[in-house]
Amino acid sequence: MSTGFFKMVAEAAFSNPFSDKRVEIDRQIVGADDTVHWEATLEPLLRKLGEHIRSLEKAGGIVINRDGNEEVRAIAVSILFYVFHRYMERFDSLIVEQVKAGDESCRAPFAYQCLEDLTRYGFEHADACRYVAIFYQVRRAYFFISKGLVGESPCMKRLRAQLWDNIFTHDISWYEGCLWNRMEDFSTLLLGETGTGKGAAAAAIGRSGFIPFNPNAQKFEESFTRAFVSINLSQYPESLIESELFGHRKGAFTGAIEKHEGIFSRCSPHGAIFLDEIGDVGIPVQIKLLQILQERTFSPVGSHDQLRFKGRVIAATNRPIDSLRRDGAFRDDFYYRLCSDIITMPPLRLRIRETPRELDMLATHLLERICGHELQLPIVAKLKEDVGKSYAWPGNVRELEQAIRRIMITGTYTGDTAAVADGDVALSHAVEAGNLSAKELVEKYCRDLYETYGNYGEVARRTGLDWRTVKKNVQSEE
Repeated sequence: MSTGFFKMVAEAAFSNPFSDKRVEIDRQIVGADDTVHWEATLEPLLRKLGEHIRSLEKAGGIVINRDGNEEVRAIAVSILFYVFHRYMERFDSLIVEQVKAGDESCRAPFAYQCLEDLTRYGFEHADACRYVAIFYQVRRAYFFISKGLVGESPCMKRLRAQLWDNIFTHDISWYEGCLWNRMEDFSTLLLGETGTGKGAAAAAIGRSGFIPFNPNAQKFEESFTRAFVSINLSQYPESLIESELFGHRKGAFTGAIEKHEGIFSRCSPHGAIFLDEIGDVGIPVQIKLLQILQERTFSPVGSHDQLRFKGRVIAATNRPIDSLRRDGAFRDDFYYRLCSDIITMPPLRLRIRETPRELDMLATHLLERICGHELQLPIVAKLKEDVGKSYAWPGNVRELEQAIRRIMITGTYTGDTAAVADGDVALSHAVEAGNLSAKELVEKYCRDLYETYGNYGEVARRTGLDWRTVKKNVQSEE
């Protein structure tokens, strides 16, 4: 009985917390049906787990051996799960404290206590230090993913699960076993329209890297606030991008009156760099970035020194990546170095289409962020009255936030008609009037998805259509 129980707990521990699988396992462990909220299962699960662990202790049955059989490993993972939840709230408090403190790493005496608990159960000291660091990493990932990317629509739920996998891989046992200190080799490419939250997704990944625990200092080696650095490449002229990325030596060019450290020099070994608008950079810069991804070295402008880069690279663009590659504006070899994982941010119109209440929930969240506390204002009702239920939200969440501000100032928001093609405006009116043909609706839906994902295969997967049919619908506008 205990063996099967520990195996189920171990499976829960290694499951994506944003997945339906994790919810189902937790309910199964405590014998709850699907009417019970997931969070309500945690307390009885931990109580039951504690009883099983104490029974094992009395019987002398706890053996910690990484190379043991499946049963031994399941017991070890279950103990990790139990200790993690014992300190979970204190890790959460540390995250909030660290955000306020900034780049100086905060002391965490409780983490040392956590380490001692693990060693008492039989874990080796070095392994216990690593697990404490992973505990902190797990809570940071959950914090920044759940707080930074809210929404109840299916596409947002999938996005949060994708981001978790990006940090810990689809099987966290692989991560825990051999990848926890090798994730810098896994680059990420974020795709999606402007205003869909690519920056928030990048920050969630970048602030959730593995940071070692220093037991002597009783704190983590560095603050996660300095582990994530970003740069918007579109704001720099081509002549200055290399200097901002790689730095320059004094006198390297006219105006270089002193040494300058680029973003790759400022990134810590445990950090990540976010290269926003990567689709806007020219071929020469792509070649130099490719060298960093291949060889992990770079040279400042005007220098022959070879500097080492140990961080992770996250890149993003709102331009259709397939079109850029076909046009020769984005090198294939550079793309293949960036695409360890490709995450596409869903547009707001898709989120609302899947779950209409998403607009209400997101507006409430943004209003609270704008005002600093929860307010009950008729913002959503005014939005629906002014722009209609079928408004395309071309500026996505960023536009929605400014629309809320506009209503708070002027009392109205009429939408961004300049960003929407005349045909789209007419289509919106046709949808509201109910006189749109099925053929026109399918064609428009395929075009919308293609503009978002830039790939016929992805559109085919999402619509259930053959890719040739998708291509025909997309090109029908021509």
